[in-house]
Order: sequence, then C-alpha cells, then structure tokens
Amino acid sequence: MLIVTICGGGGLGHTCAGMFSRLEDVSVNMLCSHPERWNREFEVTRPDGNVLRGRLAEVSSDPAGLIPRSDIVLLCLPAFLVGETLDRIKPYLGQNTIVGTVVSNSGFFFHCHKHLEGVPVFGLQRVPYVSRVTEYGKSARLLGDREELIVAVENISGRQAFADVLGRLFGEKVVLAGSFYEVTLSNSNPILHTGRLYTMWKDWDGKPFPERGLFYREWTVEASELEIRMDSEFFSLLSALGVSTEHIDTLLEHYEASDAEGMTAKISSIPSFRDIESPMVRVEGGWIPDFGSRYFTEDFPYGLKMIHDLAHENGVSCPEIDKVYAWGMEKCQGRR
Repeated sequence: MLIVTICGGGGLGHTCAGMFSRLEDVSVNMLCSHPERWNREFEVTRPDGNVLRGRLAEVSSDPAGLIPRSDIVLLCLPAFLVGETLDRIKPYLGQNTIVGTVVSNSGFFFHCHKHLEGVPVFGLQRVPYVSRVTEYGKSARLLGDREELIVAVENISGRQAFADVLGRLFGEKVVLAGSFYEVTLSNSNPILHTGRLYTMWKDWDGKPFPERGLFYREWTVEASELEIRMDSEFFSLLSALGVSTEHIDTLLEHYEASDAEGMTAKISSIPSFRDIESPMVRVEGGWIPDFGSRYFTEDFPYGLKMIHDLAHENGVSCPEIDKVYAWGMEKCQGRR
C-alpha cells in the first residue's frame, strides 16, 4: 500500500486526494489547518459532470502523526507556506520519504536545497489540475487537467519508475525534466498573471469598478503583447543560465498562436478558465482590486521575483519584467 500525505486543503488538495484515493492500492492522508471540517468521504465533480468519490484514511493538523508513515508527502500550498511547512515536517520524515509539490515556480527546490539537503524530492512544472473547492472538506470541482506533466526529481533512484508512479496517481502522462531549473523557472503564472494584472490596473484611479469582470474570458491584446515581450526576456535568462528549453514552450507555442491576437483568442476561450473571476473585493459602489489575493502575494514576491533577481544576477536585460515587478511589489507592500 502506497501512503500519500497531502499538505494543504485547497482546491488542489481536494482534487489530488480524490484522484489518488480512486486507486485501491493507495492510502491518502490530509495534513491541514482545519481537520475538524473534513469528511472522510468527499466528492470531486469532473468537467463532464461525473462524480469521483474520494476517501481519506486520516485527517490531522499534527505532522508527527502522519508524516513518519508516509511514502510521499505532497505540498498543495501557497508559496508563503512552503518554507515553514518544510521546516514543520522535516523532523518526522522517514529515511525514504519523498517530498514533492504540485507546482515548483514558487521556489520549492531552493527551499529544499536549504532545508532538506539529501532528501528525495520532486516538483511539477505546472499544476496538474484547475480546480475549486465547492464546500470545504466535502466537495470540489475539477475544471480541467493536462495531457502531460513535466516533473523534476532529485535524490531519487529509479527516476522513470517513480515518474510512472506519479502518472498513476495524477492520471496523466509524466515526463522527466533534466534539471530543477526547467520546472522552477516558469512563464506560466509568474508572467501570465502578473502581466495581465499590470495591464488591468496600472492606471487605476482608486475608484470602484461597476463590475468584477472575468480574468481570462475578458483577456486583452495589450496583456498578450506585454507578456510576449516579458516571455522573450524570460528566454534570454534561460539561455544565460544554460537551461534546456526542451520542456519549456514560449507563451505563443503553449497557446498555439502566432501573434498577440491569436494568443488572446485562445486564452479567452479555454473552457476551464472562462468563469474565473478577477481578483477583486466588493466595496460600496462596486469592486476594487484585491492586492491581498494570491495573484499578488504569490506571483509577484515569489514567482516573478525569482525570475527578476536571477536576470539581474546574470546580467540579463529585462525592462518589461522590471516594470511589471516594481508595480506589483508596490501594490503588495502598500496593503501592509
């Protein structure tokens, strides 16, 4: 029996627990802040309306009770919780326990190199699912998944065999990257979200908007044009670092487009993205940007910061990234 402990009870935590526990030879535990709110039996609704019945062996907020018996510990956490969670679980890791994350672009491998030297670890390049919690601890909705997952592993013998295990768990094809940089440095959320936010609100005058708006369905050519320029700077950094781009597509390649107009049309029409609202909060008179949302507190000070800092350390010119990063960090710091 393979024992997997999931850290984090958000949409990805719910969905991964449901997907993993569909396998008869896998036992799933949940390490989270509010174990009392979890049902042992819960549901994940697929995009086609079919319902996956998940089941949990144990739910706890105490790592001492779950981590020592785990074969795999999977982090499904926002960036700001990764470092402290690794510190919490470190004393309880077994000799062969493997620690991983559903997305690496928040600096997961840098944390592991600092806190978990020699520990077997893995990280995905992009999140395996687009999902949302319907009712915490009881149900979630799977909006979309991927045909292929790119994963980097370190200190793991039998790399391909382990990739095959991940493929069974996630229900998707898993391909091994050659370096942790290939999954750590990402032009996904750190560029996709930040560039879009900049074009949405760089000229905001402080007055409420009448409507909240949709983040992807109302995507603009201006956002795509900016992100294509940021993406070019990103690839200049990869070249300077000597990072293979075999498993890293440009944004235009990823969205199967030849220009900003085509990229905009593709992003705004992706079914799993269409109903995702912009990160805003309701106030008297309408809606204002939520500078405390994860779009800001994760994608600027973690994802884009890593790209920005490495570019400057390696002498890579990145004026577009600099502009967006400075704006976003000002907004993040201004809310404190």
